[in-house]
Parts: sequence; C-alpha cells; structure tokens
Amino acid sequence: MNQDDIQQIFLQECDEGLSSAEIGLIACQSNPQDSEAINSIFRAVHSIKGGAGAFGFTALQQYTHKFETVLAQVRDGERPLTGGLLTTLFKAFDILTDHVNAIKGDCDTPDDAEMSRQLEEIAHSAAEGGDAVDGAVEAQPEVEPAIPEIVGLDFDLDGLLNSLDLPESADAPEKEWLVVVRPLPAAMLNGSEPLLLLRELVDLGARCVHVDIDDIPDLDAFDAEAAYLEWHYRLPASVARSDIADIFDFIGPACQLRIEEVDAEPVVEEPEFMAVAAAPEALAETIPAAAAAPVQTVEAAAPNTPVAKPEMPISGSASAAPKAGQTIRVDLEKLDRLVNTVGELVITQAMLAQQLSTQGLSQIAEVADLDHLTRELQDCAMSIRAQPIRSVFSRVPRIVRELETETGKRVRLDIEGEGTELDKTVVERIGEPLTHLIRNAIDHGLESPEDRLASGKNAEGVVRLSAEHRGGRILICVSDDGRGINRERVFAKAVERGLIAPDAQLSDEEIDNLIFAPGFSTAQVVSNISGRGVGMDVVRQNVQALGGRISISSRPGHGSTFTLALPLTLAIADGMIVGVGDQTLVVPLTHIVESLRPNPQEVRRLGGGKFMLNIRGQFLPVQHVGNRLGIEGATTDPTEAVLIVVESETAGHSVLMVDAIKDQRQVVIKSLETNFQQIDGVAGATILGDGRVALILDVESIVAAELGRTRLAEAA
Repeated sequence: MNQDDIQQIFLQECDEGLSSAEIGLIACQSNPQDSEAINSIFRAVHSIKGGAGAFGFTALQQYTHKFETVLAQVRDGERPLTGGLLTTLFKAFDILTDHVNAIKGDCDTPDDAEMSRQLEEIAHSAAEGGDAVDGAVEAQPEVEPAIPEIVGLDFDLDGLLNSLDLPESADAPEKEWLVVVRPLPAAMLNGSEPLLLLRELVDLGARCVHVDIDDIPDLDAFDAEAAYLEWHYRLPASVARSDIADIFDFIGPACQLRIEEVDAEPVVEEPEFMAVAAAPEALAETIPAAAAAPVQTVEAAAPNTPVAKPEMPISGSASAAPKAGQTIRVDLEKLDRLVNTVGELVITQAMLAQQLSTQGLSQIAEVADLDHLTRELQDCAMSIRAQPIRSVFSRVPRIVRELETETGKRVRLDIEGEGTELDKTVVERIGEPLTHLIRNAIDHGLESPEDRLASGKNAEGVVRLSAEHRGGRILICVSDDGRGINRERVFAKAVERGLIAPDAQLSDEEIDNLIFAPGFSTAQVVSNISGRGVGMDVVRQNVQALGGRISISSRPGHGSTFTLALPLTLAIADGMIVGVGDQTLVVPLTHIVESLRPNPQEVRRLGGGKFMLNIRGQFLPVQHVGNRLGIEGATTDPTEAVLIVVESETAGHSVLMVDAIKDQRQVVIKSLETNFQQIDGVAGATILGDGRVALILDVESIVAAELGRTRLAEAA
C-alpha cells in the first residue's frame, strides 16, 4: 500500500469523523449538557488533527488545534455551551469541512483567519477566567479517542537510530518525565510508523536512555510483522504531560504507553542504547519492522517505580492473535465485481434450471439446493452493498443552517430513520434530489417568522426528513409545516407558460405535479436559492433514473410532503415472468398484490376499449400492457387473459392485463439506458434461463401514463 492509498483511508476516516461531529453538534442544540455528544465532537476533531499532523497538512492541523482547545474547555466545564458559542462551533465545523474537502481537491483552501481569531479569543478568555487551557487538559483524565487507522508504512531502524539526538551531558532538572513506549505484537497489522512518533518526542527535547531488546526471539521463531522493542525516553518536566500523550493519541490501543514523573538523573555518557546504535546492521537482520497502532495509556506510577514489562507472547501463537475487526474497507471496484459475478451466477443458475426442467429433471434435490444457495449468496452480496442513508442525511443540517442565514427564517430539522439501509448506488445518487427538496421546503414552503406568528404558528418552522422500508422499497419523505402549495398561483403560471389551457379542469394532485415541469418556478425574484426553474424537474429526473417515483401531498396553510419511493437495490430483484403476445416480460414482484383470471361478471366495459375490474367491491382500471408497449398478438379480452393487481405510489392499486404467467424468478437487472436507450414503460432488461432477453416493466410509468391520458381526455 503506497502513501496515496494511506492518505485516502485518512480522508475516509475524516468523513466519518465529520459525520460524528455534526451529529454531536445537532444533539447539543436540544441538550447543551449532553456530555457524550460533546465528547464525540472532541474525539472527532482530535482524530482529524492527529491525522493532519501525520500527513503534513499544516493548515488543517493548526486550525483543528484551535477548534479542539475550545472544545476541551467546554468538555472540562470551563465554559458553558451557550447558544452563541454553539453557533460559533457550527461555523467552525463548516470551515473544518471545507479544509477536508480542499485536501480532497473538491474546493479551494478556506480562509479561516477570522474564525481562528474567534476561537483563539474564546480560548484566551476562558484561560483568563480560570486555569490555563493546557493545564486543564493536562489534569483531565485521558480519553481514548476514536482514531483512524493508518496502514502500510514501513519501519526504518537506521533512520530511527540516526534521528535520535543524544546530548553528551546536560544539567538535569530536579524532575523529569519518563516515557516508555512499547508496540504490541500485532501492531504491524495496522501499519503505523513509530519512527514518526519518536521523532516528535525528540522534537519536544526527549533523549533515549534505553531500548529493551530482550524479547527479540531466535531467527526460527522470528515474525517479520511483529514488534519486539521497547523504548525508554526522558523529557524535561517543563514539557506538558498532555503534549506527550497527544503524540500517541493518534494511533489508538495497539501500543502500550507509560508516562510518569521521576527524579531527574544525569545524562549517561554511553547509554545502553548506544550499544544498539553501534551495530544497526546486525540488528537489521533480526529486528522486525515495529509499528504502533491504537494506544493503551497506562496510569502513571509513583516516582522511581521500576518500569514493568508487559508479557509479550510471540506473534503467531493463539494468545497473540489480534481481535477480529467489526469492519473492513474494500475497494468499491472489487465489490461491484463481486455483485456482477453473483448476477451472472444467478443467470447461469436460471439457465441450468431451465435445461433440467426441459429434461424432466427439475425435481432433483441438488437443483433446489443450488437455487437456495444462489439466493443466499445473492442476499449476502446485496447486504454488503447496503449502506445506511445516514451519510446523505448528515449533509442536510449544514444546508439548513446556510438557508437560515440566507432567508432569515428559523428552522428546526427533525430527522428519522437515518439508519435505514439501501443500495450504495442509490445512496450516492439521492443526495442532489434531497438537496433540492430541502431548499424548496425552506424557501417556498416555510413562511417568515413574522408571517408564521401572524397566522398563529410558532416562529420556528419545522422540516422533517425521514426514511423507512415499505413493500420492498424505501420511502424518503421531506415535509414542512409551511404555507403549502399555492395552487391558484401554480395554475396561473402553468397557463402563462402554455403548459395547460386556461379552461382546463385539473384535480389538486394534477396541479401539484405541474411544479415538476421543466423550467417551472413560482419564485417572484431570482436568487441564489430559487427562481430559475431548474430544481423540481431535476429531482423527478434523478429519482426516475434510479427506478423510483416522487409524489406530493399538500394542504394549504399546513405544509407539504414530498415522498420518494426508491428500489432497495439496482442489481437483482424478484420478478414474475409473463407472456404478452410473442414477447416475454418481467413484472417486479414488489409491485404485485395478486393475480387472477376474472369471471365475465367481474369485468365492466367502458368506452374507448377500456375496462374496469371489480375486486371485492372495488373497481380498478385495467391497463393493457400489449397496447401500451405496442406488442402485436396480445390478448384483448380480459376474461381470456390473466389480470395482475399491482400497487403503485402514483395511483394506488391498478390492474395489468397479460396473456399468461410463466414463472417466478430472480432476475439480474441490466440498464437499457447504458446499453441502448431509455424506453417509456420499461425499467430495464434481463437475461432469462433460455438465454433470451426480457424487458422489465416499469409499473409506475405504465400506470401513471395511462392515468394521465384518461384524465387528459376527461379534461378535454
């Protein structure tokens, strides 16, 4: 693993730390005394600071140090977390996010001069009112932060030996620090570099007085990825203990660290370590690349207490086995390749089952076992790709704060279901639609504080963002308690733009959906937030590109709700194989409620070749799939066809008319847009067991289009 790979891991850990810090800041809005939230913010900023120092990101390191100092004061109770201070911390967090994005190359390095000055003034004022910040941090118990792991660096013994500055003699103070550093046997699994840490100690004025090499095994028992050395350093007592501990905070608990105050002693002219330094070539053959990973801080012992050596089992033994981590980072390309391979396996298994069925061998037990194992493998592969939508929701608070500043409105954000999981591709592509919906809810939906008070509402508007699983899909809702959609104004704008006739008779739902027309906007003034008509049509296009649908529910004076219905995965789905004319199609199983062959008395004929089906007293419109897709030879009489009752987000229950049901199988979804072009009414394609290509129906599109044509005819 090269330096760029390690830096990429650090940036990923930064994203996780920023997400954790933002969640903590939001929690502090409702409860400023939440110590766990404050600690989580401190740990996240501290972790980013440590990584920035390791990679030489000086600007980020200096800024996070100032940020961390203020957070330490809040954590230690030296300064109360007032509303004004919380606002400053939010702004400081925004600049911290910009710093990280600048390292990624997503934006320019932010100008943090003003915020740095404010943080320094806050820290200084607290120091003047009580103990100094450094002293407060020093006296405070050690906290083990959640620190990112940096992997892949090699240990350079010669460089370490050459880097150590060993003065021949000096007048020692009465007291000094004894620092004992010992990487654990599994330290190399995390690939940390002790050389960097020891150099930082030397920069603080440390001198190495001893290196313990007693645990180096014989050559036949030597593990090149284990650690066997222990270093003893002495530092002047004038160095703050917290400054020493901070050096090792970044690597977490895979290294033992001991810091204690001892009586000063004269510098030995020829310390034992010099004997080690005299023969680095000999040691290079036996001393492995030692590294430090997460740090365990040991309580300081009494002065002059001998340093106890921990038991160090030889790496490779059962006792030395590292604990299994709960997560592992995998390159996304490898994960996509796994999912694609599983998809091909599903296709091959379907082909095998088809061939065995034609030979009359479908009842073989191994065939059923193979089908079961293939499905289980597919479920596992899909679960690996699943990610919580939290990563998208975590961006929303910052958007809300920015819009509060721009609009002068007061907004409370409520988030639910951020742990809901869906496919990684959906998570990555849903961010832009959600951003548009949030901006629309605050700019168009919520009233100003004055107008809200005049209408008897709270001055603070509420925007709710939620996610949940329902019916094999995920529903994401963005709602507000604002003024709702002004349908008269929307209708007038639509007439002005020529979208509808002035005398058109439209339902409330149809008027609401006019806001998705390209270029449509009801904003009076073009601003940075809205007015150019490039928002809601983009939302619908992006959602439809994911195989989803968006619907609106609005009550004047009470607010609006936008509901996004999205597939859980874009790769593999269960489907019902149906025949229409000479074509074989797939209906996604998540939409199907039931299927039946109707009796003649259950079907009602309407004008224009339309039919209605009576299902237990409820009349549902029948959609002719063959006519909709232009398939010749399809059955036209509902009493001779198979009717499939489906559920859609746009029109509730409806009925699809097909010729026959052939099978039910898992299908691998292939994008038509990527391989051919977009076709209305078709969500994608798949390869069947007999090798033929079958189109996958877009149930939402078929139902919505048929419903729209019917209402348009009625309006005309």
